[in-house]
Amino acid sequence: MKHVFRTALAALLLAAPLASPAAPVTYALPDESATFRPGPGVETAESNCGACHSADYIEYQPPGMGADFWSAEVTKMIKVYGAPISEEDAKAIAAYLAATY
Repeated sequence: MKHVFRTALAALLLAAPLASPAAPVTYALPDESATFRPGPGVETAESNCGACHSADYIEYQPPGMGADFWSAEVTKMIKVYGAPISEEDAKAIAAYLAATY
């Protein structure tokens, strides 16, 4: 019985590389539907923030939080997540977010 099992296992292991691989799966992602709201500084936010996440992420934040909240969020993106945002752009983004969201 052990011999039969070993023979079957050996045949399976030898045949595995010969089996045809599964066909690749392809799918289409939907177009991005969220956009950054228009306002002074939107281009800076799009180019910096949009490099890592969509505008949806901003929309999920509580509304009307003000400048201190958005400044802290931008600082978190830089210090915690390593976003390569200059100090000048960080101020412009925080001002844009506070005024627009």
